[in-house]
Amino acid sequence: MAQQTEQVELTAEKRTVLGKQVKQLRQQGWVPGVIYGHGFDPMPLQFEARSLRQVLSQVGSSQLISIKVKEQKRPEMVLVREVQRDPIRRTALHVDFYRVMMTERLTAEVPLEIVGEPPVLEQSEGILLHGISTIEVECLPGDLVDAIEVDLSDLTELDQGLYVRDLAVPAGIEVLTDLNEMIVRVVPLKEEEEEVVAEEVIMPEAEEVEVITAAEAKGTPGEKEED
Repeated sequence: MAQQTEQVELTAEKRTVLGKQVKQLRQQGWVPGVIYGHGFDPMPLQFEARSLRQVLSQVGSSQLISIKVKEQKRPEMVLVREVQRDPIRRTALHVDFYRVMMTERLTAEVPLEIVGEPPVLEQSEGILLHGISTIEVECLPGDLVDAIEVDLSDLTELDQGLYVRDLAVPAGIEVLTDLNEMIVRVVPLKEEEEEVVAEEVIMPEAEEVEVITAAEAKGTPGEKEED
């Protein structure tokens, strides 16, 4: 598993501009955001766009961030919950942070990091199928890890797979995802080709649907702002 890297810090200022007026903030190089959490009144903030972009590029949903709010003595420990982005430029339009208490357990999505190579593919004709790429966990904020490793060197036979139950999970972390969920599986190449053909023959055409999901957070949800 990958332990938490050195603490990531971000500075912010309290925000008084709300609603559609936040468009002016963006034009001035700021990104509006909010911190919310269990038993904590939502705090509207604004972040310098360049600093926020750098932080978001290096953290995931399971990495703690220390936000230093101007004129506030203690920093707020938070997790990224949602980032609204411009659909074309992909720049951040609004960011939600979830405030954590270091003594209270929380739920978070932890990414799975694939490492190594499956020895079976060097000896047989097969293909590696991928399942889930994250798992949901519950733990104290201090026990969170950046990622949990999935070692493919354990795959030595065709039809062998790795499942959530096979993960080496650090002490203090409780896995909430179904233990039988598949992460990866090696299947014979012929079997994979037969599955593809069967799908092409049997499966009817369906309309293209876009589904967007976001991790649910405990506490009062942050505000959503529009241009």
